[in-house]
Amino acid sequence: VQLVESGGGLVQPGGSLRLSCAAFGFTLDYYAIAWFRQAPGKEREGVSYIHESDDSTRYADSVRGRFTITRDNAKNTVFLQMDGLKAEDTGLYYCATRLAGRMHVSRWYSRSEYDHWGQGTQVTVSS
Repeated sequence: VQLVESGGGLVQPGGSLRLSCAAFGFTLDYYAIAWFRQAPGKEREGVSYIHESDDSTRYADSVRGRFTITRDNAKNTVFLQMDGLKAEDTGLYYCATRLAGRMHVSRWYSRSEYDHWGQGTQVTVSS
């Protein structure tokens, strides 16, 4: 069982990136997926979430209206489209899921709700 992120890079403020989270060893559409990010010296924070049954979504206030999370079940992949990037979006971006037990959707932003994580992909927003 593995999650693999890709798509990070260096982009100027106002630019866009699309991150991918590919699942291996399990069928991703049966599980909720979240994106987190961690900036140097800061706590890992929840960025976005997509539910497994109805694809409903959640976003942190800091990214709502700029980021969009979607899933492609045929590719067993979840995407995070990031537009209007700002310097404060810089960080290591991780995707996560919970395979065992039931998660509390109201706490989608909490690290403790997830038991499998990818290795992360770096996003740097700078001119």
